[in-house]
Amino acid sequence: MIAVLPGRTPHPPPARDGEGSLLAGYDGSREAASAIAVAARLLPDRTARVVHLWNRPDAGSDLHRRLAARARTADDLTRRVEREVADVARNIAAGGVALARAAGWTAEPQVAGVYGGEGLQLARLAEEMQPAAVVVGSRGERGVRALLRSVSTVTAKLSPVPVLVVPPLLAEERAATVAGPVLVAHDGSDGAERARAAAAALFPGRTHLTAHVDASLPGAGTTATPPGARALRADGVGPRAVADALADEAAARGSGVIVVGSRGRSLVRELLLGSVARAVLHHGHRPVLVVPPAGGA
Repeated sequence: MIAVLPGRTPHPPPARDGEGSLLAGYDGSREAASAIAVAARLLPDRTARVVHLWNRPDAGSDLHRRLAARARTADDLTRRVEREVADVARNIAAGGVALARAAGWTAEPQVAGVYGGEGLQLARLAEEMQPAAVVVGSRGERGVRALLRSVSTVTAKLSPVPVLVVPPLLAEERAATVAGPVLVAHDGSDGAERARAAAAALFPGRTHLTAHVDASLPGAGTTATPPGARALRADGVGPRAVADALADEAAARGSGVIVVGSRGRSLVRELLLGSVARAVLHHGHRPVLVVPPAGGA
């Protein structure tokens, strides 16, 4: 469920914001600010809608207790909470817009309430607005707990449009986003071809490199390398080995972004079986563009 703030309609989005527009999630964190700055280097001169998703404060929070002490009735408390949340949300969204405009985007704010995961709500907004891509930051967490609570992972998994996830970057990795080549992971599938086409559309004017990682078992023979792709041999088997090989290639080539296709599996199946796209998100050490399968995630 998504709800706009009461008493004011903050820039309601049209069904589509126009070809080439972006949807950027912004929660006021350092990671979110960095994501906007980095994305503006990779996707310059864009129109962006900067969205802040808000939740009502917990009943036991200090803010809720302070407001409850001033409220005369339950309805009065609800109005006070909504007014407070509205003010904070608009200020946070305005801060994100200021960062986006300073980075060279034409940006407008949007705020929306969530009663569920932020990643799910961002994916729903992407479905409504159909931007060219969604931009989110990542805190760089690892493990099963990170998978279950990561806004960036869930957004990339469920969005029907490509999602650019920006993790914490070192100085040389940030510098590469200015003009570094695009590295597209290709396994010969239709999804990989879709990812390559999305990369060409989103990052015109850059050098595009294609890499095929062979992570087959020793003695099983190598898998076929797609035409035009550079063959890489993984040091091991499985998604993590593929991600490490792509990360090493991206570092060696000074790549600004890694592009991978998503196979559209369920979150539970991804948790049990692993996923190259998820592994690259967590271990790629570069901004990662995740392209959904045909028909959406």
